[in-house]
Amino acid sequence: MDKLLRLTGFIPFILIIFLNAFIDLGHKILIQNTIFKIYDGQTQIILTAIVNGLILLPFALLFTPAGFLSDRLRKPQVMQISAAVAVGLTLLITLSYYLGWFQFSFALTFLLAVQSAFYSPAKYGYIKELVGNKRLATTNAIVQAVTIVAILSGIFVYSLLFEQRLLRVDYSSEQEILQIIAPIGWVLVACAIAELVFTLKLQSTAEEAREIHFDWQQYGSGRYLRNNFSKLQDNRVIWLSIIGLSVFWGISQVVLATFPAFAKETMEQTNTVIIQGMMACSGIGIIIGSLIAGRASRHYIETGLVPLGAIGIVAALLFLPQLKSTELLVIDFLLLGISGGMFIVPLNSLIQFHAKEKELAGNNWVQNLVMLGFLGVTVLFAIQGIDSIGLFRLLTLTALLGTFYTIYQLPQSLVRYVIPPTVRQYTPDRSAGI
Repeated sequence: MDKLLRLTGFIPFILIIFLNAFIDLGHKILIQNTIFKIYDGQTQIILTAIVNGLILLPFALLFTPAGFLSDRLRKPQVMQISAAVAVGLTLLITLSYYLGWFQFSFALTFLLAVQSAFYSPAKYGYIKELVGNKRLATTNAIVQAVTIVAILSGIFVYSLLFEQRLLRVDYSSEQEILQIIAPIGWVLVACAIAELVFTLKLQSTAEEAREIHFDWQQYGSGRYLRNNFSKLQDNRVIWLSIIGLSVFWGISQVVLATFPAFAKETMEQTNTVIIQGMMACSGIGIIIGSLIAGRASRHYIETGLVPLGAIGIVAALLFLPQLKSTELLVIDFLLLGISGGMFIVPLNSLIQFHAKEKELAGNNWVQNLVMLGFLGVTVLFAIQGIDSIGLFRLLTLTALLGTFYTIYQLPQSLVRYVIPPTVRQYTPDRSAGI
């Protein structure tokens, strides 16, 4: 760890990772909280799902050209350009707040995501160039931890600032809320400027920009994506792991879009800090679940955790709409996160073990596509009049079917992981004379 901290450019890179997630989340949280304050029921669910969909859409549509630019140009250069674009976008977002242009602010969520879609492959591709192969695993762990910390702190900070600005102030429309919270936009601008400054401190590595050709005709016809898709399906272990991860993250997207409406309708909770805080507990749970999975998988990939985690996810979703207490919901979100961590870590490890670099990128594309599909179905169901409780029941059914399939695929892994500790617990200790 000390060697990494002394590495030229490492600390600026980690700060870039934090600020990038903190900025992207900030505008989304402010828009979502505005929707929450003005709208109720199905309308709230639809608009929240659309916001989340706008963030995912560029990652699905621009997967190939973003990867091409990351390979074609030097990665620090791509990050510098992207960070400069982020400064312009945050200034535009802040202006839209002051003018009360809700629809325009809503649309800027998409543009901010476009910027992030080009930023992402260069950002993660630069890790290997910066630290080399030997420190790759440690650095990836640090990057994931910093990203989660940025997300959790962003949820709290922006929701707290949002609620403080609205305290004891009357409002009746999205326009009025945006104008009240407009000064928070300068936090986004300041973070974007800091991020740009840190990108300028990144060192160009020995790896030169490559002369590679991008076929726009193949991209437009979808041939690039079809080729990547068929390669993923060639390896059954990789494909099943990707499907499992995609379904989990798809379920998570629906929970994020649906729970605020549920809390408002059934608990009469209108404080976004509390609502976002409850959902953030799932992120804390994922960290705990990941640590459990990492400990169990020290010597080999413990696939027995996958069906166990799936069962925990079903239980958390089943209990969620039945609970009305904040404390119990916090525990439920922790259970959802812990189970999710136990579920996704072995699947990610299987993909990393079996896949090539391009297949790893294809994994992210499929996950984004499935998450968009889940959000699209959520919008359709909400239009048909299904409320938050109905959506949670459908989610539980989906997770239950996925769990049955997981156990069907990995019955020996579940038995091998669960039975031995149980047998040891109830086996008499002969050495103690029992």
